[in-house]
Amino acid sequence: MGELIVIRHGQTEWSLSGRHAGRTDVPLTEAGEAQARSLAGRLARRRPVAVFSSPLSRALRTAELADLTGVKPDPDLVEWDYGGYEGLTAAQIRETSPGWDLWRDGVGPGGADRPGETLQQVAARTDAVLDRIRPLLADGDVAVVAHGHLARVLTTRWLGLNASASRLLGHPHPGTLSFLATEDGQPVIAAWNVP
Repeated sequence: MGELIVIRHGQTEWSLSGRHAGRTDVPLTEAGEAQARSLAGRLARRRPVAVFSSPLSRALRTAELADLTGVKPDPDLVEWDYGGYEGLTAAQIRETSPGWDLWRDGVGPGGADRPGETLQQVAARTDAVLDRIRPLLADGDVAVVAHGHLARVLTTRWLGLNASASRLLGHPHPGTLSFLATEDGQPVIAAWNVP
């Protein structure tokens, strides 16, 4: 059985400054493009049988620069809809919501184009992705190119945990790899946040 390779897109100006970039299509920085290119060698040895990506340009560009082929955009891999918190840093959010924690408190509502999502809605999307990917793992590795918070939720759901356990995983850095596998028939994290 193959492994699920979870790739966080390369650096953007917003990831560099700590701004929540959910649905805003922020491009990669030069450093982010270099991070993505550096993934190509490590991923070439794996030769995934299928590759899925968030449809946002920062993820698709990461896949392209990492020399992944046959990439299928999957709208369920887009980052959390942060609603009214889109573009804000955690410090800015805490100015009006002291003690705010994404995993406990969720997001504030935004406009009609960004209503915000609950953790349960994000988990439902990652569950749908995993349902599509699991059968493919019988043929080899599968790669997904996605975003930081979504990758954490995807991982906890892979492990069969409640999505709120996502807070226990460190935030994957831009341009890193994580490997989800099975051991004795049980889901495990084989590696996390590998530069």
